[in-house]
Amino acid sequence: MNDKTSDKTINDVNGKVKNGLPPALFLMGPTASGKSHVALEIAKQFPVEIVSVDSAQVYRFMNIGTAKPDQESMDRIPHHLINILDPTENYSAAQFREDALTTMHGITQRGNIPLLAGGTMLYFQALLEGLSDLPPADSKLRQSIENEAKALGWPAMHAKLCKLDPKIAERIQQNDIQRIQRALEVCLITDRPMSEMLISPRNPCLPYHTILLALQPSDRSQLHQRIASRFENMLDQGLIEEVSSIHERFAIRPELPSMRCVGYRQACLYLNQAITLKELHDMGIAATRQLAKRQLTWLRSIIRKYDVIEFDCLADDLVNQVCIRLYSLKTLKPYNEAYKM
Repeated sequence: MNDKTSDKTINDVNGKVKNGLPPALFLMGPTASGKSHVALEIAKQFPVEIVSVDSAQVYRFMNIGTAKPDQESMDRIPHHLINILDPTENYSAAQFREDALTTMHGITQRGNIPLLAGGTMLYFQALLEGLSDLPPADSKLRQSIENEAKALGWPAMHAKLCKLDPKIAERIQQNDIQRIQRALEVCLITDRPMSEMLISPRNPCLPYHTILLALQPSDRSQLHQRIASRFENMLDQGLIEEVSSIHERFAIRPELPSMRCVGYRQACLYLNQAITLKELHDMGIAATRQLAKRQLTWLRSIIRKYDVIEFDCLADDLVNQVCIRLYSLKTLKPYNEAYKM
């Protein structure tokens, strides 16, 4: 019954949750924390469909560097919001929120539980808190910002943002090109600091009873070891060849959001002969560690605001701990009872 639910099961479940909000599981954690594995194991115990919360897995042909689930897993358990765009396309938090809510509605209509798993914390925040009423992207202005950055460098653009909006600049690192560009764009379009516009989100209502699960490492150094091993495995599996193939298939520019993803950015530099293979290895691992650090910072901010069930992602019995805790939740019992029929 993993792939589809009978009408009887749907009626059984809906009859027990009709007076309350349907549940949705949010499985959050940094890269290499084991989210995908845990999600698949949860799917063996509960009638879930997995919704990817990953700004890189939305892209087709980017499989190795994004650690997408294999085809067998996706055939066995329904997965959503994976492979929906070409690498030349853009995807925003606003679009993710719209797509995720539509997908979640369909899942609950089938009598299943949406399990949102990933590490793009901005997307989780967009669902939990809504989005501010920011202006849409302006392609001409964005190109102008990119041209200025080519002449001056992105650290200079970050310095410019510091003058226009010091609060938002403090939250963005100098090498975070996409966020610098967007913040400058908003400031220039609205003539207002982006930080002011983020104070009052719109459409914050989320029509689900959210169960938030966080995977965090008890020892950061062990997570770093996992990250290094994982990145080396990606290189062994053909990450460079994957990026080369994408370049042959599409008109790829380095500033595209897809090619700014960790691993892909460094592979592009290597293919352009800007760095050596050793530098690709070292820079890729360092960039992944920085990504994990940012993810953990976001995760801590979510934990401060919401009731989150926390787990040590390094625990040997992690899956068992997660499933036992989920079994104890009254909200999920009607689903599990129907699933086991």
